[in-house]
Amino acid sequence: MYYLTQGLQRTLLRLAREAEPDSTTISLSVTRAGEFETDTGLDPETPVFTHFYMPGAGGSVSAVFGVDLGTPVGQTEGRFVSHPDGSMGVSKLDDLHEVVFVAVPPWDEDSFGAFDRRGARKEVTVIDAEPPAEEPGL
Repeated sequence: MYYLTQGLQRTLLRLAREAEPDSTTISLSVTRAGEFETDTGLDPETPVFTHFYMPGAGGSVSAVFGVDLGTPVGQTEGRFVSHPDGSMGVSKLDDLHEVVFVAVPPWDEDSFGAFDRRGARKEVTVIDAEPPAEEPGL
């Protein structure tokens, strides 16, 4: 089973809707449940998908220098892809990851699913909790 915050799910669905008729691919990262300020009811070590990295972030630098500034060096734990054609599942054209969340029109909670990299459907639980506030390191 995979967990993600309600805020992240809403944001991903909005980005997919805005990208239509094109598809979008977004890198996702997790926060451990024990780091949340509120009790999630999950084991403290449970990974919860909480953050995303904008597609195309750092694109100018990447195009010139070949350095991806949009995704952190440690990479990410998951990926979100939208399929405007309505195919709920992973395809050979998707950027695969250990966890792949997929959304299809009409871009609502019922048109959102999770898959492993082999394409097997997995259960998703959306939690109504905010990840801990982050402060920029100086």
